[in-house]
Amino acid sequence: MPPPLPALTAVPRRARRALAAVLAAVLLWLVVATQLFVNVDPLSVHRTDAVVMLGGAAAERLPVALRLQRELNAPVLALSHTDTPGNAAADELCNAAAFPSPDLICFRPGGMDTRSEADVIADLAAANGWRSVTVVTSSYHVTRAGRLIGQCTTADVQMVASHPVLSPAQWLRRFVIETGGLIDASLRPECTVQGSGM
Repeated sequence: MPPPLPALTAVPRRARRALAAVLAAVLLWLVVATQLFVNVDPLSVHRTDAVVMLGGAAAERLPVALRLQRELNAPVLALSHTDTPGNAAADELCNAAAFPSPDLICFRPGGMDTRSEADVIADLAAANGWRSVTVVTSSYHVTRAGRLIGQCTTADVQMVASHPVLSPAQWLRRFVIETGGLIDASLRPECTVQGSGM
């Protein structure tokens, strides 16, 4: 007769505790990440001096930005114009517009990242005397983008999420990326101006 297989109790107690601690930490991170990157809708949205849409995922973000501009009667819509495939809907609107326009601003960030957009939004707010802005981006991006933009402007920054349809694997990927980005934004602030934040 073959020898019996070792029972689960044969696994050292320390190893079981370590595994339980790791699993608890991962579960806690998933709960916190869900709150930071999924459940980010504000309780209320108020009128601001401008609605700004961050670049990328324009098919998802642009309808939200246009609706908010209309519903809040915001005088200006500012769009990040990147000439990238993910931003095609916003880029088409910018390319078709006649400038100067009193109600549409299309801006090109210096780099293709949120830090560059935060710099431009701060410059636009200062140049146009905006005391408040509504910024539209994907739900997973709201917390980090709000942190960066708030570091660069004294304007009141109201973040509003568009909601992507992602698979569980895509959400997990976004959780990892945005957790790293949020840590980076906290450790390496984009600007020295401490604004009102989100």
